[in-house]
Amino acid sequence: MHLLLLAIAPILAISTYVYFQDKHEKEPLGLLIKSFLLGAFVSVLIVLVLYLITGRFIPITDEFSIWQQFIQAFIVVALSEEFSKYVIVKYYAQPKKDFNEPYDGIMYAVMVSMGFACTENIMYVLDGGTEVAILRAFTAVPAHATFGILMGYFMGKAKFSNNRIKLNFAGLGLATLFHGAYDFFLFINFIPGIYIGAFISLIIGLILSRKAIKRHQRDSNFNNTK
Repeated sequence: MHLLLLAIAPILAISTYVYFQDKHEKEPLGLLIKSFLLGAFVSVLIVLVLYLITGRFIPITDEFSIWQQFIQAFIVVALSEEFSKYVIVKYYAQPKKDFNEPYDGIMYAVMVSMGFACTENIMYVLDGGTEVAILRAFTAVPAHATFGILMGYFMGKAKFSNNRIKLNFAGLGLATLFHGAYDFFLFINFIPGIYIGAFISLIIGLILSRKAIKRHQRDSNFNNTK
């Protein structure tokens, strides 16, 4: 039971933090919970299907090949996982009438991402134990949150723009880029010390995420101080 709590705790902490950063017009809890559950189940199922497809057409046979690990990180893993989240935000959350300010893109994308991260984290923690739980609480889980924020920033802008397709894909692309970079430096761990790149990409993602949150807070349709 304590492992399950350790796996879920950082998910709840980040979700709560992002929720309370929605300072002007909070989203209905029902929609947020549904988004979380869609991320936890539907997104995971989509990823499993995409893994089967990419595994068939893009076989990764050499764990010591930098090029193959690049493909593994950016295409097989990052694009598959971020696309699975993107689909839910675009077709479930974005059309909702309650999606009525740019920050809502961040809010829903994070909830979908945290749902996905919750399922993933439970699997890793139950298998790896307390040390894995603690490590992932400060690395993989915040990383998924930053990917969600960066995606949601552009999807929030897209809802109120004439360039919706371009901005939506910009969100998907940026999330995939940061996710791929984070994984790539971990996948090529046969190069001593290269894993530092993953932490650098995470730090940059966190900085950009904070800026994205502040900008959408400032640009809110409900910000009376503008």
